[in-house]
Amino acid sequence: MTFCKMLAATALVVTGLTLPALAQDAAQDTEFRMPEVCTAAAAQDGMHDGHDPEAPMDHAAHASDAEDADASGMPEHVRENMSRMNITMPAMQQGMMQADADVAFACGMIAHHQGAIDMAQVLLEHGDDPEMIELAGEIIAAQVGEIEQMTNWLAENAK
Repeated sequence: MTFCKMLAATALVVTGLTLPALAQDAAQDTEFRMPEVCTAAAAQDGMHDGHDPEAPMDHAAHASDAEDADASGMPEHVRENMSRMNITMPAMQQGMMQADADVAFACGMIAHHQGAIDMAQVLLEHGDDPEMIELAGEIIAAQVGEIEQMTNWLAENAK
């Protein structure tokens, strides 16, 4: 066995042993908390929706924030992000409702990845920081490739 094959086999064994433990931990800790900086800035700018930033996110309750908020006072990048999110979030939820787990994963992730692409495109249009601009380009390239992979898989495997 070559060194590379032995290394790959070892990595597969380690992954096989650790993923179930990680999945169990993830299933037990289902709360999603935004980093404080992500919620504090919106509150300081007067764009806070009244949601307690320390509480877990209730995505269903906040899915229509862009529709409910007075968009005229928001920066253009915020309006664009919210508008695009109002398309991809329901699509992601709908995709995950498929009876087949593999199909649900692919459908939900396609919409999720499109959301990442949308956010990156908004950043490219409005951002200034070279590091974030470079990251946005990398995200777009990666997500486009993964969407293509999942779309192809669905075409070949979805029943």
